[in-house]
Amino acid sequence: MKQILVTLYTRKRCPLCDKAKNTLLELKGNWRFSLKEIDIEESDELTERYGLMIPVVHIDGEEVGFGYVDKFDISKRLQEKSES
Repeated sequence: MKQILVTLYTRKRCPLCDKAKNTLLELKGNWRFSLKEIDIEESDELTERYGLMIPVVHIDGEEVGFGYVDKFDISKRLQEKSES
């Protein structure tokens, strides 16, 4: 089974980011993936790219969600990735 990498772009004091992280942690119960969290404030480039969009979720490098992270949608994307 191939390893899936989920990257969560966040920043401190971001309630939506906390909610997105909790959603992803819940999904880890159903799907096998590595979760990498990146604080966009550690990079000017990331702050410029994602400043108004966070939280942003990438699965294997592909942007699959931002702002409100929908559990059903991310689950569906993880299923697609695990089957490919």
